[in-house]
Amino acid sequence: MNEQMKNLAKKMNEMKEKTKKLQDNVATLKVQGESGGGLVKVVLNGRHDVTKVQIDDSLLKGKKEILEELVAAAVNDAVRKIESKGRELMSKMAESIDMPDFKLPMQ
Repeated sequence: MNEQMKNLAKKMNEMKEKTKKLQDNVATLKVQGESGGGLVKVVLNGRHDVTKVQIDDSLLKGKKEILEELVAAAVNDAVRKIESKGRELMSKMAESIDMPDFKLPMQ
């Protein structure tokens, strides 16, 4: 195997290891989504599991439909935040991989 191919194989292994580490890190992330000015709060982990829901007592006296909309909005807020963090981590990982320059044809 020539030197270019060895470098490429090495970088691919490095990328595979970093991707696995990134996936593990994303799974442990936690974000809080909110709606209604903080009256509803939802904690979501990197696997998109809802781990906690907080609802202000004042909402329990109101219409059920309003509470349902606020819970959905808080979950959606948390989903957007966790996806944004995942993209940010992926971007940082991609920047950290220094791929070798190729000279064609490979010999």
